Amino acid sequence: MSSRPRRLPSPALVVAVIALFVSLSGVSYGLARGVIGSREIKDNEIRSRDIRNNEIRSIDIRNNQVRGRDIRNSTIQGRDVALNTLTGEDINESTLAKVPSAAVADSAAVAGSAVAADSVGGLSLRKLFVKQSPGTAATEVQSGAGYVLEAGCTPTGGVLRLRGASGASATNVTVHGNGQGGGGAFFDSDPNLGPSDQLDLLGGNDRGAGTAVVSTTSGVVTTLVYALESSPAFQGEAVCALRAVVTAG
Repeated sequence: MSSRPRRLPSPALVVAVIALFVSLSGVSYGLARGVIGSREIKDNEIRSRDIRNNEIRSIDIRNNQVRGRDIRNSTIQGRDVALNTLTGEDINESTLAKVPSAAVADSAAVAGSAVAADSVGGLSLRKLFVKQSPGTAATEVQSGAGYVLEAGCTPTGGVLRLRGASGASATNVTVHGNGQGGGGAFFDSDPNLGPSDQLDLLGGNDRGAGTAVVSTTSGVVTTLVYALESSPAFQGEAVCALRAVVTAG
């Protein structure tokens, strides 16, 4: 019985088998080592569900690669920002509301260099500081609802008085002070302070301190807390000095 000769595989089949073996052995080799390299992963195939939660770390991200579009809106919180690292350049100032105290400061006014004003709780608040050389006649240094405050500096002492404002409604004034240079504590009042009246706030003394309350029939109440020192009010300065705080409302 004659045997049939076996047919050998063609060269093309041999090449195909070798190629298949190499491709399979590469994957098998990677799996056998327990390592999947970048070449074993098809581009754009790794998805979020393929990564374990909390496994991506800073060292896994290239520097300067995370951008605003990579972060969900309104998810960055104060705890995500280092203390004292935000500056004015990082903030849009036009989006900030006005600080409450700044809103009050908008109503401040300055009369010359002597009077500064502000507003607190609907009341105006003024600081008054005046220095005058001896021989200065009494002149207006401040005014308000129904009154004018005058101060002067004579060679022998200071002058401080109230008179009524022209055209003002009926104005009541009470004064409680403590003078030096001729007398002590005193109290005075005027139920209708007029432009021709002169109510002495020093009680006949050449210097002193006290409180005057001026009220009008319209309900405006002004309180003057004052102190006047005759010359020399400061060491090396031959001046009379008036200091006062005025509240009104």
